[in-house]
Amino acid sequence: MAQFFSLHPEHPQPRLIRQAAEIMRNGGLVALPTDSAYALAALTGDARALDRIRRIRGVDERHHFTLMCRDLSEIATYARVDNAQYRLLKATTPGAYTFILEGTKELPRRVLHPKRKTIGLRIPQHPVVSSLLEELNEPMLSSTLLLPDEDLPLTDPEEIRERLEKQVDLVIEAGFCGPEATTVIDLTSGVPELVRAGRGSLAPFGLEAE
Repeated sequence: MAQFFSLHPEHPQPRLIRQAAEIMRNGGLVALPTDSAYALAALTGDARALDRIRRIRGVDERHHFTLMCRDLSEIATYARVDNAQYRLLKATTPGAYTFILEGTKELPRRVLHPKRKTIGLRIPQHPVVSSLLEELNEPMLSSTLLLPDEDLPLTDPEEIRERLEKQVDLVIEAGFCGPEATTVIDLTSGVPELVRAGRGSLAPFGLEAE
């Protein structure tokens, strides 16, 4: 049975943040709101939690997972970032963007795309996520809470608990969380390429939605 925490959307209660971090350190899988859609999140080194996310999402090993990071220096630890990429990241983070970059050896191979050795990275702009990242003192591995054969991510925490009560360990509620996922930009080729248009504006990249 999944636990259910109601957190203040701007000033999340430190006691509940500490409890949520402890659940994750003990192998827990969390459904939490972000500055875009709800996401499933776990610790990066937890292979079992990774498999659980894949089962819930109905995706295989080619699915790009996203590393939620606190800041740019943390991104640079886990991904290869050149000067041009860094400038783009600096101009657009934190925010509702996920960037595809080549992963470093700091990451377990199982979280990288098997052929490209890439991973999604983002710096969310949500007080609950930011507080949890600070408490954990490490990134979270995440994936949009989009169930198989559904067009939009789940947005209602009560519905999430009802539908996933035996598949996740904690559901966090913190006010309204819309259905729009992040904008995904692939930066691996040197030129920004749009993978998915979402909540983040395309203007900083000179791109247009197809």
